[in-house]
Amino acid sequence: MITQKFIILPPFKRGMQLITHIIEQELNDLPEVGMINIFIRHTSASITLNENADPLVRNDFNNFINKLIPDNTNYFTHIEEGYDDMPSHIKHSMFGSSVTIPISNYSLNLGVWQGVYLLEFRDYSKSRNLVVTIYS
Repeated sequence: MITQKFIILPPFKRGMQLITHIIEQELNDLPEVGMINIFIRHTSASITLNENADPLVRNDFNNFINKLIPDNTNYFTHIEEGYDDMPSHIKHSMFGSSVTIPISNYSLNLGVWQGVYLLEFRDYSKSRNLVVTIYS
């Protein structure tokens, strides 16, 4: 069986935002066994899995990605929505638009130190829309 749910995330500040708790809160009727795909419907933010124990991981991640793909560079021409417009699209393509996670015993089967993250690449973001597809 396949089911879908739509989740609207509130606006978050730029950076790596832990959203596991939001996903779990919205999905209170998971099957005993299955798979879940979480897809973000935007091209200036991404979804990823990463370490959720030490908040310094988030700082290091943000510092690295912003140094790798800086805002406000003179070689970007797609700047209709601001200095962070094109850099956010490149970051999105690098990190992707979805994650797939196994479901076991009615819950997300994440590793001990894993969490689901929204990677917000814009300074002035809006709410973000997720499509969650559950395969059981």
